[in-house]
Amino acid sequence: MSHAPVAHADRRVILFILCLAVLIAQVDTSVVNLAVHAIGVGLHAPLPALQWVVDAYNLSYAALLMSGGTLADLLGRRRVLQAGAAVFVLGSLLAGLAPNIAALIAGRALAGVGAALLLPASLALIRVIWADPQERAHAVGVWAGTNGAALAIGPTLGGWLIQTVGWRSVFLLIVPIGLAVLGWAPRAIPESSDAQGRRVDLAGQFFGGLALTGLAVAAIVHQATLPAIAVALLAALLFVRAEHCAGGGAMIPLPLLRNRRLNVNNAVMMTMTFSMYGVLFLLPLSWQRTGAMDAFEAGLALLPMSLTYVALSHYSGAWSMRFGTRRLMVGGMGLIGAGIALLALTQAGQHLWLAEAGLFLTGVGMALNTGPVLASAVAAVEPARAGTASAMVNTARMVGATLGVGVLGGVFAASSSVGVGFSAAMVLGASVALGGALLALVAQA
Repeated sequence: MSHAPVAHADRRVILFILCLAVLIAQVDTSVVNLAVHAIGVGLHAPLPALQWVVDAYNLSYAALLMSGGTLADLLGRRRVLQAGAAVFVLGSLLAGLAPNIAALIAGRALAGVGAALLLPASLALIRVIWADPQERAHAVGVWAGTNGAALAIGPTLGGWLIQTVGWRSVFLLIVPIGLAVLGWAPRAIPESSDAQGRRVDLAGQFFGGLALTGLAVAAIVHQATLPAIAVALLAALLFVRAEHCAGGGAMIPLPLLRNRRLNVNNAVMMTMTFSMYGVLFLLPLSWQRTGAMDAFEAGLALLPMSLTYVALSHYSGAWSMRFGTRRLMVGGMGLIGAGIALLALTQAGQHLWLAEAGLFLTGVGMALNTGPVLASAVAAVEPARAGTASAMVNTARMVGATLGVGVLGGVFAASSSVGVGFSAAMVLGASVALGGALLALVAQA
């Protein structure tokens, strides 16, 4: 499907809409960790249920992200963007109005489905509408910068809303923004699609999603750990078999599954998000459970880390050219590990200056590592597979996040006190991050 060229003024409006789409997904992600304590109190929910509040979103997002881009190309990028906004709004409404924890978890899962449609469609629209490479690079930069803005403003705004209005407000806030995307998109964004004989890999989607679900259940539901791992392993084997049978229509072509450099980069990304999402789940929860901070104060305490990450990420490309991608990845993961190790010494974050020092190191480490690992993953494949490689590393990002919240949250819950549990979880998180630094050593080999 073709469309007429879009005027510059129109493209500014389009970019604003696409940035709103990113904003609702990323603000939601950055805010919910501050809300889990209040949710637990308000809905009388135990810690495993609170882990599912976060991981239901992460899991559905990770499981469907690869197919989201394919659906956008097949069915129409604007249409899928609108569908994603509609699903996200419904999920946010269900979460914000949930009478019990089960309904809230269902709403979070639905919102994750919406995000898996929204974000690939929005990036695909940029690639189609901005034909000039320099203009496209600028548009992608603005689009990506919205992620950083959401990370910076989300915790502070969310903490204030939780403290003054209540936890439901952080979900309901998303609704009018999502409705704006839903209503504005058909008026401003031209439709486009590019089927090229492609189809959705249903078998790969099913077995891949089942494998991820098995891993998440194994991490959170300790009574079912062994059966869930068995299901995950069997589903993973069936996924590989399905991709082999799918041939050219595979969600992840077999050459990419065998690409060592790409797989190592994906593993580095997983170790980073495993560690950091675990920290961002447990640190605000510990601050609030011990009475050291309320939700607003916890959001403010996270702000220096967020600002450090946003400020330094801009320079990662130039530093990568100067010092080499491998050095930045190794150094970044090493700093993340060192920062989390400092957090383990803070008695559940109560030694605030030590906690802030640890968070600062993790912010620097994420800034050094994120851009280079994404670039290295894409560089590991031929240009025709760059989009698939990018989707794979972003899926790895969300898989790591899902497992980090599950595993580190489980370590925290199994301990006798908040302080002991937090320290034990941080030691494990730091160890995984330092393992990621070792992996980064061979990422370019």
